[in-house]
Amino acid sequence: MSKVKAGIINVTGYAGVELARLLHQHPEVELTSVTGRSAAGQKLGAVFPHLSGLELTVEAALGEVDIAFSAMPHKESADVILPLVNAGVKVVDISADFRLKDAGEYPRWYGFEHPAPELLAKAAYGLPELHREQVAKAQLVANPGCYPTGAILALAPAAKAGIIGPDIIIDSKSGVSGAGRSLNLTTHYSEANEDVAAYALGGHRHLPEITQELKLLGLKEASVTFVPHLIPMTRGILTTAYAPLTSGKIGKGEQGKAELRQLYLDFYQNEPFARVTDSPPHTKHTWGNNFCLVYPTIDDRTGRLIAVSAIDNLVKGAAGQAVQNMNIMLGLPETTGLEALAIYP
Repeated sequence: MSKVKAGIINVTGYAGVELARLLHQHPEVELTSVTGRSAAGQKLGAVFPHLSGLELTVEAALGEVDIAFSAMPHKESADVILPLVNAGVKVVDISADFRLKDAGEYPRWYGFEHPAPELLAKAAYGLPELHREQVAKAQLVANPGCYPTGAILALAPAAKAGIIGPDIIIDSKSGVSGAGRSLNLTTHYSEANEDVAAYALGGHRHLPEITQELKLLGLKEASVTFVPHLIPMTRGILTTAYAPLTSGKIGKGEQGKAELRQLYLDFYQNEPFARVTDSPPHTKHTWGNNFCLVYPTIDDRTGRLIAVSAIDNLVKGAAGQAVQNMNIMLGLPETTGLEALAIYP
């Protein structure tokens, strides 16, 4: 049986080039077309020497494919996706252009009026642990943001079970690759090295995405404070989420912690890429793989849930999750091409 033809729009970004690496080793898919304005006409292996085994030429326009991945920046992504959707091509969008269900949120958070608000309801939010059935039926999947992936998976079991209140604090720390390949003073080595800094304290663009999904899980009055931080490492996001426990919903002391852990184990028992750990996870434990590692516990002094999650922002936080969504859309085993363990040290 012939392989599914896949294409990547804007392969020259970190998410795009990570997609190329993952798709190259996929047994059921053939990467047949890649685009990138800055590298058009060049061999992909010449632009990225670590992909020297790929003989593809970077094109100015996407060729004929069965499924396309858009790694374009927000707003630009919607413009290139619309013709593909109209032509019946399956699409996984790695930008934010179809993640939010309310078109009115786009001017506020992304600075543009959405060009196709009618598609927002049809696009599946591609967090398989929550929306697998919708992804399987969708032509267009909105790949979640990197921060929301870790934050939502850290809180989802507790939110769904109704054991936490709506006043939630999320602290996330990301490696520098999350800022992309474009030149930026804050991500220069001499600026970022040996430095940690909080940013977007007035509200990060991923905040409405996190809030949207927590409300769908049952936290109708969710009030989320989300503060991201830049850490001097290449890959990884460590998220620590805090929420008040609802009185009477869970036991006290060690009994409560055991009940909480079992709740998380039950929630993720059939999930191939979400694992509940025995101790707080490190970002290094997910380096290069598609796992989200989650550790829940209780602060006995304050009666708060503490949930820690770790992901690789370029894999489970972007390209790996996109391949996971593709597998579901194509009816393939969900783990196909994503079985690699983390790289250590």
